[in-house]
Amino acid sequence: MSNSLENVGLILIGHGSKLPHNQENIEKIANLLRERSAFKLVEIAFMIRNTPTIPQAIDNLTKKNVTKIVLVPVFLAAGIHTTQEIPEMIEIKNQQSQLSKKGIQLFYGEPIGADECIAVILEEKALKALGTDWEHHHAPFKSIPIKAYPATSTKIYEQSMQLIRPEIQEILSTAPKTHIPIIERVVHTTADPQFAQLLEISPQAVQAGVTAIKAGAKIITDTKMIRAGIHEGRIQQFGGEILTYIDDPRANQIATKEGVTRSTAAVRLAIQDGADGAIFLIGNAPTAAFELASQIQQNKVKPALIVAVPVGYVGAAESKETIAKLPTPYIITKGRKGSSTIAVAIFNALLNMAEAKP
Repeated sequence: MSNSLENVGLILIGHGSKLPHNQENIEKIANLLRERSAFKLVEIAFMIRNTPTIPQAIDNLTKKNVTKIVLVPVFLAAGIHTTQEIPEMIEIKNQQSQLSKKGIQLFYGEPIGADECIAVILEEKALKALGTDWEHHHAPFKSIPIKAYPATSTKIYEQSMQLIRPEIQEILSTAPKTHIPIIERVVHTTADPQFAQLLEISPQAVQAGVTAIKAGAKIITDTKMIRAGIHEGRIQQFGGEILTYIDDPRANQIATKEGVTRSTAAVRLAIQDGADGAIFLIGNAPTAAFELASQIQQNKVKPALIVAVPVGYVGAAESKETIAKLPTPYIITKGRKGSSTIAVAIFNALLNMAEAKP
Protein backbone atom coordinates (compact mmCIF):
# COMPACT_ATOMS: atom_id res chain seq x y z
CA MET A 1 0.00 0.00 0.00
CA SER A 2 1.25 3.45 -0.89
CA ASN A 3 2.45 5.69 1.89
CA SER A 4 0.20 8.45 0.43
CA LEU A 5 -2.13 7.81 3.39
CA GLU A 6 0.36 8.81 6.06
CA ASN A 7 -1.29 12.20 6.51
CA VAL A 8 -4.86 10.92 6.15
CA GLY A 9 -7.11 10.45 9.15
CA LEU A 10 -10.00 7.97 9.18
CA ILE A 11 -13.12 8.38 11.33
CA LEU A 12 -15.50 5.44 11.85
CA ILE A 13 -19.00 6.69 12.66
CA GLY A 14 -21.36 4.60 14.78
CA HIS A 15 -24.91 5.35 15.87
CA GLY A 16 -24.32 5.25 19.62
CA SER A 17 -26.07 3.15 22.24
CA LYS A 18 -26.72 2.83 25.95
CA LEU A 19 -25.22 -0.66 25.71
CA PRO A 20 -21.41 -0.67 26.08
CA HIS A 21 -20.74 -3.40 23.50
CA ASN A 22 -21.75 -1.03 20.68
CA GLN A 23 -18.82 1.28 21.38
CA GLU A 24 -16.52 -1.63 22.19
CA ASN A 25 -17.13 -3.23 18.78
CA ILE A 26 -16.31 -0.05 16.88
CA GLU A 27 -13.19 0.45 19.00
CA LYS A 28 -12.09 -3.09 18.10
CA ILE A 29 -12.62 -2.40 14.40
CA ALA A 30 -10.60 0.81 14.73
CA ASN A 31 -7.75 -1.11 16.37
CA LEU A 32 -7.81 -3.70 13.58
CA LEU A 33 -7.57 -0.93 11.01
CA ARG A 34 -4.65 0.69 12.85
CA GLU A 35 -2.81 -2.63 12.68
CA ARG A 36 -3.24 -2.83 8.93
CA SER A 37 -0.96 -0.97 6.55
CA ALA A 38 -3.28 1.72 5.22
CA PHE A 39 -4.65 4.10 7.86
CA LYS A 40 -2.52 4.76 10.92
CA LEU A 41 -4.68 7.58 12.27
CA VAL A 42 -8.07 6.08 13.06
CA GLU A 43 -10.68 7.73 15.27
CA ILE A 44 -14.22 6.69 16.22
CA ALA A 45 -17.27 8.92 16.59
CA PHE A 46 -20.97 8.58 17.37
CA MET A 47 -24.19 10.24 16.31
CA ILE A 48 -25.78 10.17 19.76
CA ARG A 49 -25.24 9.04 23.38
CA ASN A 50 -21.57 8.07 23.15
CA THR A 51 -18.46 10.19 22.75
CA PRO A 52 -16.53 11.43 20.96
CA THR A 53 -19.09 13.17 18.80
CA ILE A 54 -18.42 13.64 15.10
CA PRO A 55 -17.18 17.25 15.51
CA GLN A 56 -14.95 16.16 18.41
CA ALA A 57 -13.37 13.39 16.32
CA ILE A 58 -12.72 15.83 13.48
CA ASP A 59 -11.10 18.24 15.94
CA ASN A 60 -8.91 15.42 17.30
CA LEU A 61 -7.53 14.67 13.84
CA THR A 62 -6.93 18.31 12.95
CA LYS A 63 -4.43 18.38 15.81
CA LYS A 64 -2.44 15.50 14.29
CA ASN A 65 -1.13 17.25 11.16
CA VAL A 66 -3.47 15.49 8.75
CA THR A 67 -4.12 16.88 5.29
CA LYS A 68 -7.18 14.77 4.58
CA ILE A 69 -9.97 13.36 6.76
CA VAL A 70 -12.29 10.62 5.52
CA LEU A 71 -15.41 9.70 7.48
CA VAL A 72 -17.08 6.32 6.97
CA PRO A 73 -20.41 5.29 8.57
CA VAL A 74 -20.28 1.87 10.23
CA PHE A 75 -23.78 1.03 8.98
CA LEU A 76 -24.77 -1.92 6.82
CA ALA A 77 -26.90 -0.01 4.32
CA ALA A 78 -27.70 3.52 3.22
CA GLY A 79 -30.61 5.19 5.00
CA ILE A 80 -31.68 8.44 6.62
CA HIS A 81 -28.77 8.28 9.08
CA THR A 82 -26.11 7.94 6.38
CA THR A 83 -27.63 10.13 3.66
CA GLN A 84 -29.10 12.96 5.73
CA GLU A 85 -28.36 13.03 9.45
CA ILE A 86 -24.63 12.24 9.46
CA PRO A 87 -23.81 14.64 6.59
CA GLU A 88 -25.67 17.36 8.49
CA MET A 89 -23.69 16.56 11.65
CA ILE A 90 -20.46 16.63 9.68
CA GLU A 91 -21.55 20.11 8.63
CA ILE A 92 -20.32 19.36 5.13
CA LYS A 93 -20.22 22.77 3.45
CA ASN A 94 -19.05 24.89 6.37
CA GLN A 95 -16.78 22.25 7.85
CA GLN A 96 -15.04 21.88 4.51
CA SER A 97 -14.61 25.65 4.36
CA GLN A 98 -13.23 25.81 7.91
CA LEU A 99 -10.82 22.93 7.35
CA SER A 100 -9.64 24.16 3.97
CA LYS A 101 -8.23 27.21 5.73
CA LYS A 102 -5.99 24.78 7.62
CA GLY A 103 -5.06 22.90 4.44
CA ILE A 104 -7.30 19.92 5.25
CA GLN A 105 -9.73 18.24 2.85
CA LEU A 106 -12.85 16.40 4.06
CA PHE A 107 -14.29 13.23 2.47
CA TYR A 108 -17.40 11.21 3.29
CA GLY A 109 -17.60 7.51 2.45
CA GLU A 110 -20.41 5.02 1.88
CA PRO A 111 -21.84 2.52 4.40
CA ILE A 112 -20.68 -1.11 4.34
CA GLY A 113 -23.21 -2.38 1.80
CA ALA A 114 -23.27 -5.85 0.22
CA ASP A 115 -19.78 -7.28 0.11
CA GLU A 116 -18.10 -10.65 -0.19
CA CYS A 117 -16.48 -10.20 3.22
CA ILE A 118 -19.90 -9.67 4.83
CA ALA A 119 -21.24 -12.79 3.10
CA VAL A 120 -18.36 -14.86 4.52
CA ILE A 121 -19.00 -13.57 8.05
CA LEU A 122 -22.75 -14.29 7.86
CA GLU A 123 -22.08 -17.78 6.50
CA GLU A 124 -19.72 -18.40 9.41
CA LYS A 125 -22.30 -17.18 11.96
CA ALA A 126 -24.99 -19.42 10.47
CA LEU A 127 -22.76 -22.51 10.51
CA LYS A 128 -21.71 -21.72 14.07
CA ALA A 129 -25.37 -21.49 15.12
CA LEU A 130 -25.91 -24.98 13.64
CA GLY A 131 -23.05 -26.31 15.73
CA THR A 132 -20.91 -27.04 12.67
CA ASP A 133 -17.16 -27.03 13.10
CA TRP A 134 -15.91 -24.19 10.95
CA GLU A 135 -12.50 -22.67 10.72
CA HIS A 136 -12.57 -18.87 10.94
CA HIS A 137 -11.49 -17.33 7.66
CA HIS A 138 -12.03 -14.23 5.59
CA ALA A 139 -12.60 -13.39 1.98
CA PRO A 140 -9.32 -12.39 0.31
CA PHE A 141 -8.40 -8.75 0.67
CA LYS A 142 -7.14 -7.09 -2.46
CA SER A 143 -4.42 -4.50 -2.35
CA ILE A 144 -5.82 -1.63 -4.41
CA PRO A 145 -3.43 1.18 -5.31
CA ILE A 146 -4.92 4.59 -4.66
CA LYS A 147 -4.97 6.56 -7.91
CA ALA A 148 -7.19 9.44 -6.88
CA TYR A 149 -9.39 10.55 -4.03
CA PRO A 150 -13.14 10.92 -4.53
CA ALA A 151 -14.80 14.28 -5.04
CA THR A 152 -14.64 16.48 -1.96
CA SER A 153 -17.78 17.01 0.09
CA THR A 154 -17.86 20.65 -1.03
CA LYS A 155 -18.30 19.55 -4.64
CA ILE A 156 -21.04 17.13 -3.60
CA TYR A 157 -22.83 19.92 -1.75
CA GLU A 158 -22.50 22.31 -4.69
CA GLN A 159 -23.82 19.67 -7.07
CA SER A 160 -26.78 19.10 -4.75
CA MET A 161 -27.53 22.82 -4.73
CA GLN A 162 -27.50 22.89 -8.53
CA LEU A 163 -30.21 20.23 -8.48
CA ILE A 164 -32.21 21.75 -5.63
CA ARG A 165 -32.46 25.39 -6.74
CA PRO A 166 -34.40 24.84 -9.98
CA GLU A 167 -36.99 22.76 -8.08
CA ILE A 168 -37.71 25.54 -5.58
CA GLN A 169 -36.89 28.53 -7.75
CA GLU A 170 -40.40 29.98 -7.53
CA ILE A 171 -40.20 30.13 -3.74
CA LEU A 172 -36.61 31.38 -3.70
CA SER A 173 -37.47 34.20 -6.13
CA THR A 174 -39.96 35.74 -3.68
CA ALA A 175 -38.25 34.86 -0.38
CA PRO A 176 -36.29 37.48 1.58
CA LYS A 177 -32.57 37.14 0.89
CA THR A 178 -31.79 36.14 4.47
CA HIS A 179 -34.32 33.30 4.31
CA ILE A 180 -32.77 31.62 1.28
CA PRO A 181 -29.83 29.88 3.04
CA ILE A 182 -32.27 28.36 5.54
CA ILE A 183 -34.70 27.17 2.87
CA GLU A 184 -31.91 25.65 0.75
CA ARG A 185 -30.29 23.93 3.71
CA VAL A 186 -33.53 22.35 4.93
CA VAL A 187 -34.39 21.07 1.45
CA HIS A 188 -30.86 19.69 1.12
CA THR A 189 -31.11 17.96 4.51
CA THR A 190 -34.51 16.38 3.83
CA ALA A 191 -34.13 15.80 0.07
CA ASP A 192 -37.73 17.03 -0.07
CA PRO A 193 -38.55 20.26 -1.95
CA GLN A 194 -41.93 20.38 -0.17
CA PHE A 195 -40.16 21.75 2.90
CA ALA A 196 -39.56 25.00 1.02
CA GLN A 197 -43.33 25.50 1.26
CA LEU A 198 -43.68 24.16 4.81
CA LEU A 199 -41.08 26.50 6.33
CA GLU A 200 -42.48 29.59 8.00
CA ILE A 201 -39.98 32.22 9.11
CA SER A 202 -41.26 35.21 11.05
CA PRO A 203 -40.06 38.66 9.86
CA GLN A 204 -37.46 39.22 12.62
CA ALA A 205 -36.41 35.61 13.12
CA VAL A 206 -33.17 35.53 11.13
CA GLN A 207 -31.83 38.78 12.56
CA ALA A 208 -32.87 37.75 16.07
CA GLY A 209 -31.10 34.40 15.74
CA VAL A 210 -27.89 35.81 14.29
CA THR A 211 -27.76 38.58 16.90
CA ALA A 212 -28.33 36.09 19.73
CA ILE A 213 -25.57 33.78 18.47
CA LYS A 214 -23.12 36.68 18.24
CA ALA A 215 -24.07 37.74 21.76
CA GLY A 216 -23.14 34.33 23.16
CA ALA A 217 -26.70 33.18 23.84
CA LYS A 218 -27.55 29.81 25.32
CA ILE A 219 -28.66 27.25 22.74
CA ILE A 220 -31.27 25.00 24.39
CA THR A 221 -32.26 21.78 22.59
CA ASP A 222 -34.97 19.23 23.28
CA THR A 223 -32.88 16.28 22.02
CA LYS A 224 -29.31 15.08 22.20
CA MET A 225 -29.49 14.51 18.44
CA ILE A 226 -29.74 18.26 17.87
CA ARG A 227 -26.86 18.93 20.22
CA ALA A 228 -24.71 16.36 18.41
CA GLY A 229 -25.36 18.09 15.08
CA ILE A 230 -23.99 21.46 16.21
CA HIS A 231 -20.24 22.13 16.32
CA GLU A 232 -19.75 23.24 19.90
CA GLY A 233 -16.46 24.98 19.13
CA ARG A 234 -18.23 27.30 16.72
CA ILE A 235 -20.70 28.29 19.46
CA GLN A 236 -17.97 28.78 22.02
CA GLN A 237 -16.12 31.28 19.82
CA PHE A 238 -19.02 33.65 20.55
CA GLY A 239 -19.11 32.74 24.24
CA GLY A 240 -22.24 30.61 23.92
CA GLU A 241 -23.05 27.09 25.08
CA ILE A 242 -25.36 24.25 24.04
CA LEU A 243 -27.63 22.80 26.73
CA THR A 244 -29.90 19.75 26.72
CA TYR A 245 -31.90 18.94 29.84
CA ILE A 246 -33.77 15.82 28.74
CA ASP A 247 -31.48 13.46 30.71
CA ASP A 248 -30.90 15.81 33.65
CA PRO A 249 -31.85 14.01 36.90
CA ARG A 250 -33.67 17.15 38.02
CA ALA A 251 -35.89 16.96 34.93
CA ASN A 252 -36.71 13.37 35.82
CA GLN A 253 -37.69 14.45 39.32
CA ILE A 254 -39.95 17.23 38.00
CA ALA A 255 -41.61 14.86 35.52
CA THR A 256 -42.30 12.27 38.21
CA LYS A 257 -43.48 14.74 40.84
CA GLU A 258 -45.73 16.81 38.57
CA GLY A 259 -46.92 14.07 36.21
CA VAL A 260 -45.64 15.70 33.02
CA THR A 261 -43.44 14.48 30.19
CA ARG A 262 -39.66 14.69 30.50
CA SER A 263 -39.64 17.13 27.58
CA THR A 264 -42.02 19.43 29.46
CA ALA A 265 -39.92 19.10 32.60
CA ALA A 266 -36.74 19.81 30.62
CA VAL A 267 -38.19 23.11 29.35
CA ARG A 268 -39.21 24.12 32.88
CA LEU A 269 -35.73 23.31 34.14
CA ALA A 270 -34.06 25.27 31.35
CA ILE A 271 -36.18 28.31 32.20
CA GLN A 272 -35.48 27.82 35.90
CA ASP A 273 -31.75 27.94 35.12
CA GLY A 274 -32.23 31.14 33.09
CA ALA A 275 -33.26 31.24 29.44
CA ASP A 276 -33.92 34.90 28.64
CA GLY A 277 -32.28 35.72 25.32
CA ALA A 278 -31.73 32.01 24.54
CA ILE A 279 -32.42 30.17 21.29
CA PHE A 280 -34.70 27.17 21.73
CA LEU A 281 -34.36 24.33 19.21
CA ILE A 282 -37.27 21.87 19.36
CA GLY A 283 -37.16 19.06 16.83
CA ASN A 284 -38.92 16.16 18.48
CA ALA A 285 -41.36 16.89 21.30
CA PRO A 286 -44.60 18.85 20.79
CA THR A 287 -44.98 18.96 24.58
CA ALA A 288 -41.74 20.96 24.78
CA ALA A 289 -43.16 23.51 22.34
CA PHE A 290 -46.48 23.72 24.21
CA GLU A 291 -44.68 24.21 27.53
CA LEU A 292 -42.38 26.88 26.15
CA ALA A 293 -45.37 28.75 24.71
CA SER A 294 -47.15 28.57 28.07
CA GLN A 295 -44.11 29.91 29.92
CA ILE A 296 -43.80 32.81 27.46
CA GLN A 297 -47.50 33.64 27.82
CA GLN A 298 -46.98 33.78 31.59
CA ASN A 299 -44.01 36.16 31.10
CA LYS A 300 -41.65 33.69 32.75
CA VAL A 301 -39.14 33.73 29.90
CA LYS A 302 -38.22 35.85 26.88
CA PRO A 303 -36.27 33.81 24.33
CA ALA A 304 -34.50 35.48 21.44
CA LEU A 305 -35.72 32.88 18.94
CA ILE A 306 -37.73 29.66 18.80
CA VAL A 307 -37.02 27.02 16.17
CA ALA A 308 -39.95 24.62 16.54
CA VAL A 309 -40.07 21.72 14.08
CA PRO A 310 -41.39 18.75 16.11
CA VAL A 311 -42.65 15.79 14.11
CA GLY A 312 -45.65 13.53 14.68
CA TYR A 313 -49.36 12.90 14.37
CA VAL A 314 -50.30 13.97 17.89
CA GLY A 315 -49.80 17.61 18.79
CA ALA A 316 -46.98 18.45 16.39
CA ALA A 317 -48.97 20.68 14.04
CA GLU A 318 -50.93 22.27 16.89
CA SER A 319 -47.80 23.02 18.95
CA LYS A 320 -46.21 24.85 16.03
CA GLU A 321 -49.38 26.84 15.41
CA THR A 322 -49.24 27.89 19.07
CA ILE A 323 -45.63 29.02 18.71
CA ALA A 324 -46.54 31.06 15.63
CA LYS A 325 -49.07 33.09 17.65
CA LEU A 326 -46.44 34.29 20.13
CA PRO A 327 -44.68 37.67 19.94
CA THR A 328 -41.31 35.84 19.97
CA PRO A 329 -39.45 35.48 16.63
CA TYR A 330 -39.87 31.93 15.34
CA ILE A 331 -39.05 29.45 12.58
CA ILE A 332 -41.42 26.50 12.18
CA THR A 333 -42.48 23.85 9.71
CA LYS A 334 -46.22 23.86 9.16
CA GLY A 335 -48.12 20.64 9.72
CA ARG A 336 -46.98 17.29 11.09
CA LYS A 337 -43.60 17.12 9.37
CA GLY A 338 -40.34 18.04 11.04
CA SER A 339 -37.35 16.44 12.80
CA SER A 340 -34.28 17.11 14.89
CA THR A 341 -32.14 17.15 11.74
CA ILE A 342 -34.26 20.01 10.37
CA ALA A 343 -33.71 21.96 13.59
CA VAL A 344 -29.97 21.39 13.15
CA ALA A 345 -30.11 22.51 9.53
CA ILE A 346 -31.91 25.73 10.42
CA PHE A 347 -29.57 26.56 13.26
CA ASN A 348 -26.41 25.82 11.28
CA ALA A 349 -27.65 28.10 8.51
CA LEU A 350 -28.03 30.87 11.13
CA LEU A 351 -24.59 30.04 12.53
CA ASN A 352 -23.06 30.40 9.07
CA MET A 353 -24.61 33.87 8.83
CA ALA A 354 -23.29 34.81 12.28
CA GLU A 355 -19.78 33.79 11.21
CA ALA A 356 -19.91 35.54 7.84
CA LYS A 357 -17.66 38.56 7.44
CA PRO A 358 -19.34 41.85 6.49
